[in-house]
Amino acid sequence: MEYAMGELMVVAAAREIRDGEVVFVGMRLPLIAFALAKRTHAPGAFGLFEVGVVRDEPSPEMLYTMSDTPNLVGANMATRMVNVMALLAQGAVDAGFIGGAECDKYGNVNSSYIGPTDRPTVKLPGSGGAGDIASLSKRLLVIMPHEKHRFRERVDYITSPGYISGPGAREQAGLPRGGPSTLISTMGVFEFDQERKEMVLRSYHPGFTPEQVRENTGWDLQFSKDLHETPAPTEAELAIIRQCDPQGFWTRK
Repeated sequence: MEYAMGELMVVAAAREIRDGEVVFVGMRLPLIAFALAKRTHAPGAFGLFEVGVVRDEPSPEMLYTMSDTPNLVGANMATRMVNVMALLAQGAVDAGFIGGAECDKYGNVNSSYIGPTDRPTVKLPGSGGAGDIASLSKRLLVIMPHEKHRFRERVDYITSPGYISGPGAREQAGLPRGGPSTLISTMGVFEFDQERKEMVLRSYHPGFTPEQVRENTGWDLQFSKDLHETPAPTEAELAIIRQCDPQGFWTRK
């Protein structure tokens, strides 16, 4: 079967969603991953959107922004943003998706500054709700492109905290729960060693080798004990993805 890298990433992300979970969804690939999970192995999952929308069924129409009318029609709640963000503070969110420009080996994500904060070479959009999601979800799921300059031993700026500087650092910072669980890139799927709190390669996507992933990572990337090739999408999974994104706007461009 032929499939795009975006479609493979959607499938990998959907597999991280568990039945009955409350998921802070976000746009682009996480949105389609939520729809895929709902229609396969996680029919009881609930989706939260930063604009204040709560849905137990994904919108049947294509979305380009969270605020599109189809995302409001049939929603369980269409409320204020603060009410949805309050669920994070209460510890009600099981998993949250974010993206970013850079990440490091402890799962810290930068979407604010490249270079010094007083004179950055690039000023990025900032946190939005990503800092809240990373700080307060029970576990964090990250999706981003894989390039060596993005996967750094230490990010220039921590917009969204992972395990910060290693074991115990989240607790010392006063973060009550959570931390990164999985990172899905255009080259592989990563998990975090529970003792060292460091990112390790769990699976490498078809067309790549573990060594190629390591060569494109800015630190001495370690491999999981059960390292394997990322399973390809099934025909049924691709059919659902292409129903959600028929023109490939998010997944095939």
